[in-house]
Amino acid sequence: MTDDTLRVADFMVKDVFTVSPDTNLMRAVYLLLERGLSGVPVIDEDERVVGFITERNCIRTALHSGYFDEETGLVADFMTPLPITTVSPDDSLIDVGDLFVNSPFRRAPVVADGRLVGMISRCDVMRALLGGSWFHEPGPTET
Repeated sequence: MTDDTLRVADFMVKDVFTVSPDTNLMRAVYLLLERGLSGVPVIDEDERVVGFITERNCIRTALHSGYFDEETGLVADFMTPLPITTVSPDDSLIDVGDLFVNSPFRRAPVVADGRLVGMISRCDVMRALLGGSWFHEPGPTET
């Protein structure tokens, strides 16, 4: 495989943790912490992406609800709703890398025919690019 044929489908994670819009937000926070994730797609019963919930969404809400001693609500009330940035399994990994360089995104849901099929992250792109022909492993004297 040459560097110009690297595709998202070859490097994406296919087993993606998700939450539904009707998940209690504090439950989602616990699940994110338990799994060491900073954000996950929110999908409906047809596995269609309807939003994204991130640490930022959760921290903002937890601070507010803790300060005012209020219940938090559901993920649907606090997620980043559509449109969100998604990528296709057929997208070039180079293009997705460029997306990550030029945006604050750390990961992107991979969507085919409107349904979630995977997730691609900055780390996935770095792993793929390190295997490319223009990178070499540093020798013992290189830092």
